[in-house]
Amino acid sequence: MNQRKPLKELNLLDKFLFDEAMDDPENVKTMLDIILSQNTNLKHPPQTEKEQRTSTDNRQIRLDVYAIDEDDVIYEVEAQKENTHNLPKRSRLYQGIIDSKLLPPGVIDFNLLNEVLIVMITPFDLFGHGLYRYTFQMRCEEVPELKLDDGATRIFLNTKGKHPELVSPELIELLKYMEHSTDEVSEICKSERIQKMHSRICQVKASEKTEVKYMQSWEEKILIKQEGERIGLERINRLNQKLIEQGRFDDLTKATSDSNYQKKLLKEFKI
Repeated sequence: MNQRKPLKELNLLDKFLFDEAMDDPENVKTMLDIILSQNTNLKHPPQTEKEQRTSTDNRQIRLDVYAIDEDDVIYEVEAQKENTHNLPKRSRLYQGIIDSKLLPPGVIDFNLLNEVLIVMITPFDLFGHGLYRYTFQMRCEEVPELKLDDGATRIFLNTKGKHPELVSPELIELLKYMEHSTDEVSEICKSERIQKMHSRICQVKASEKTEVKYMQSWEEKILIKQEGERIGLERINRLNQKLIEQGRFDDLTKATSDSNYQKKLLKEFKI
């Protein structure tokens, strides 16, 4: 595992700092107001690391920031530092799981579903068109101007956009600040809202309680990684033993140099 980055050097695109900073409703409001060019009034304090699942048998998800405004619009915001090459479908999963929990059992009026807006903030251009912002809503393929109007919106933000004329200068400043949450970047921001946000972020970074929490989080990740490595080694040892018992030495040799073939054998033996 990479060396632990000091808390004071974290940026808002780092998951730990993003979650800690967005525990503050003012930071969530500032972020949403700038992204959506609106005045957002939250009904309840935002929730970070909110767990969602439809049943104990289904995959759980953890939402970075989950908030509801006074008009019952639901916002889910993610800071995604790494390109996992699955973000469009991940956003689809998030949408489905959030929707599945909005109506109480027995309610059949689907018009009661809340509007849901999912935002993913990334330091890379997921779609390759050089935009700061990509907004997706359901539209008719045959009649492009016909909007489905199902209340679902997904927005992907790219900190490295190249077309400033298509978004507000304040949004560009916010994205740059999220990627580099430093005094230097804050000082060149013309937005007073971002400068106030930076003051609150500095308080988070200077908190001894947050520092302890950060260290505990890092140690937990190390333990989880070590446990995963131990389990993985045990599986490989079991596979090797079975191959030796069956005299499949060619497979044993190939598996040591070909991870995909090794996975295939693990599946074959149901290990």
